[in-house]
Amino acid sequence: MKLLVTGGAGFIGSNFIRHILAARKDYELINYDKLTYAGNLANLEEVAEDPKYTFVKGDICDAVSVEKAMRGCDAVVHFAAESHVDRSIYEPAPVIDTNVKGTFTLLEAARALRIGRFLQISTDEVYGDLPPGVFADESSSLLPSSPYSASKAGADLLVLSYVRTYGLPAVITRSSNNYGPYQFPEKFLPLMITNALEHKPLPLYGDGKQQRDWLHVEDNCRGILYVLEKGRVGEAYNIGGSDIEENVTIARRLLRLMDRPESLLNYVKDRPGHDRRYALRCQKMQEELGWRPAISLEAGLRQTIDWYRNHHAWLAGVRRGDYRSYYAKYYENRDSSLHAISSGLRG
Repeated sequence: MKLLVTGGAGFIGSNFIRHILAARKDYELINYDKLTYAGNLANLEEVAEDPKYTFVKGDICDAVSVEKAMRGCDAVVHFAAESHVDRSIYEPAPVIDTNVKGTFTLLEAARALRIGRFLQISTDEVYGDLPPGVFADESSSLLPSSPYSASKAGADLLVLSYVRTYGLPAVITRSSNNYGPYQFPEKFLPLMITNALEHKPLPLYGDGKQQRDWLHVEDNCRGILYVLEKGRVGEAYNIGGSDIEENVTIARRLLRLMDRPESLLNYVKDRPGHDRRYALRCQKMQEELGWRPAISLEAGLRQTIDWYRNHHAWLAGVRRGDYRSYYAKYYENRDSSLHAISSGLRG
């Protein structure tokens, strides 16, 4: 089978490519990535010379380039997205363009080329903020809170419309918060880990009691492959880790595992519209496809800490330029950033 993997130089995409090349000797992969701030070919150095792997630089909104890259492929696995909630709040236009228009462009190409399988990689955030004790299953309403999650919900609905209207053989995965190696350090867990390694404050939004369902990226990659190969057309599949913890609890666990003082915790002003709780029900994955998470949160956190501790060169590379300016704008100068957005909304 020949796969077009969009966004394969990003965090989950690059882990998926390495997983596929190790698990499926008869698969070929084309990695189609624009290489924005979070796309990093250093994530794939170990497979760069693999004859079954090819990299193509391209934008998923460019219909001509998309069709050229997709031609001859049997399936598409669509990871490419602007995925950071804060960035979507401060600059929503690129998020809508990439996540909605880009998905539309891919769907049109897949329809024209009669692609045999289209897998949309989505997120638990499309279900929105869940009350205590409530778990979202695949039939739950989509109630996104941010421009990012709204764009992913819109893309999911586009995918399902192409199944119904055009008969496109598409499926969707919605995973919970991923963590693991090669994650860009603006995201919560790698930010906490890398700051703790350097004895820097760990910024926690609001009271830090937001609850998230943590899933190791390797478990997600296994689940995505299960859905690609065995998922039913037109269906969505939740992939969660079943480890729901408050952000402050995770931060404290990291400090304990890294032998750092709790005084490094630093509470900062919350972001607008911040969801308090995500939680997935994943019986469908378990009962239909036989998938379950295999990596416990404790083991996964230890593994991830060790990975960042031992990959100084990779971390230095991704922190150049854009990451530094982003960190200063949204964490070090949190008060002024919130004032700016508030003034803009009032204006």
